[in-house]
Amino acid sequence: MKVPRGFIAKLWSFVSFLPFFLLLLSLGLLKGVIIGPIVVVIMVVGNSSVAIGLLPAHFFWTYYCVLKTKRVGWVLKLLVLLFLPLPLVLWPVVAIVGSLLGGIGFGFFSPLIATFEVIGTDHKDKCFHCFVDGCFSTLEGSCTVVRDFTDFCFHSYFSFMDDLSEEIPAGEKPVDIRLSKLPKSLFIIPIAIAIDVPLITGVALWKSPYMLIIGWKRLLEDLIGREGPFLETVCVPFAGLAIVLWPLAVAGAVIASLFSSFGLALYSAIIVHQEDSIKFGFAYIVAVVSLFDEYTNDLLYLREGSCFPRPRYRENMKASDGLERRNSIDMKNEKESSRGSRLVSQRSKTLKQALQQYTPVQVWDWLFKSCEVNGRILFRDGLIEVKDIEECIVKGKCKKLGIKLPAWSILQCLLASAKSESSGLIISDEVELTRTNLPRDKVFEWFIGPLLIMKEQIKGLELSEDEEFCLKKLVMRNKNERPEDWDDTGFPSADHVRRAQLQAIIRRLQGIMGSMSRLPTFRRKLKNLVKVLYLEALQSGIIASQGQGGGSSKSRRKGQGSVGTVDTKGPIVTQEERHRHNPQVPEDLV
Repeated sequence: MKVPRGFIAKLWSFVSFLPFFLLLLSLGLLKGVIIGPIVVVIMVVGNSSVAIGLLPAHFFWTYYCVLKTKRVGWVLKLLVLLFLPLPLVLWPVVAIVGSLLGGIGFGFFSPLIATFEVIGTDHKDKCFHCFVDGCFSTLEGSCTVVRDFTDFCFHSYFSFMDDLSEEIPAGEKPVDIRLSKLPKSLFIIPIAIAIDVPLITGVALWKSPYMLIIGWKRLLEDLIGREGPFLETVCVPFAGLAIVLWPLAVAGAVIASLFSSFGLALYSAIIVHQEDSIKFGFAYIVAVVSLFDEYTNDLLYLREGSCFPRPRYRENMKASDGLERRNSIDMKNEKESSRGSRLVSQRSKTLKQALQQYTPVQVWDWLFKSCEVNGRILFRDGLIEVKDIEECIVKGKCKKLGIKLPAWSILQCLLASAKSESSGLIISDEVELTRTNLPRDKVFEWFIGPLLIMKEQIKGLELSEDEEFCLKKLVMRNKNERPEDWDDTGFPSADHVRRAQLQAIIRRLQGIMGSMSRLPTFRRKLKNLVKVLYLEALQSGIIASQGQGGGSSKSRRKGQGSVGTVDTKGPIVTQEERHRHNPQVPEDLV
């Protein structure tokens, strides 16, 4: 498309854009005002009910696991037991306040953004969708938030606590603190809070006008000049929306700095305990302000370094004197040209290039879609049985479906990526996930980083087709703890070192999935996966649903949709004909 050149063309582009933007903004604000209060009520009532209802169970189980655990020494354990009531009592308050603020933000801004997103869609009746889009989806999203919060409080929390109470491996020492260092560590905390919290917040407030002006300048330049992410027509309305909402982003950054200052101040107690010196604790209190100031300067492309002093706060650490700061400032001229070119290249990105950056939701959806496909294949091959689906639905034992199946799906991806010449992961025929387009999310960086390493390890092993074929059975059925575990499995290679390397990869994949299973969205995705496998078994004629007139009294108490076994003559079906032609999913999966 033609980009406006010259002052008159840019001014006309800006003026002609204003009425269109104001109409969309007014409609989006109206939808936010109507939908927002409903979302707030849903999230506050739902999340607060869960937090308050499970508080007695959380209180009891937390104390029980802390008393039982051997991962923590007795001094730290006594200290935790002493201060534990405070966070437990504050937890419902935090949940209610967080739900209130989250409900206001999500309920108001989600319909607003959805109104602008209609411009970039292919809908024929865009006017209708401008009024409708973002209403029902926001209400549905608020219910999903409550559901995920319930899964976190009811499943993820107890999973964390169970891991805490497990036995520690042999040779591992429990985490503890020395009683002699405790008074000094407690002494430094109020001093650090009194000094660092006001100073760090003051630095954030001082830099906030720069952040506001620099952000507005960049957005206005891109809007009027139609550069950067606003080169495409469909993104022009978002330019005005970003300009309007930018002060809120600046205010959010200042508030985040305020809360983070408490964490930075409390870290001084760890410095005192590790270095066994109050002197280093006071040095950290001064140095952390300089570190925060330098971080904000780098974020806003201001002068490198900091004007605040930075004393040495660890024994084995070089002091940052004035000479080093001057050298750092002198190096700025050498880096200026490269930085400028980087900014120009960033501003020249088009919408199509920007969309190549994948989001965590896309990777998450790919994983479970892959699990659905592989789950059907494994079910037909007999590696997933009806009893596995039954145990997951009735008893909640979902290790095979929730841990081993995703681990095998990821391992298949690693095998395909290792065979190709790709530097990343081949997640489909047309999608390649590399370090340049992976989601900029710390959780997924932690998740994908080890996968890239394991891909190189598999590439070095140069597995044969027979070995790859055997891995499917080994992942789904074997323990994979020792090389001897594969002796009777028919694995082609008898090399114990090779076996140990593959078993380590399998264990690590299962460990990663065990950690990822604690994320709030995992359980919801897992239920959809089990539903797909249940319907697959039902359509295959393996599952027999027992109605009101068939089966024992014990089966009737389980209700409709129970999982049965099959004899060689075919499925046992004792329900009404209409239900047999229209199978339903068990209530546990809804």
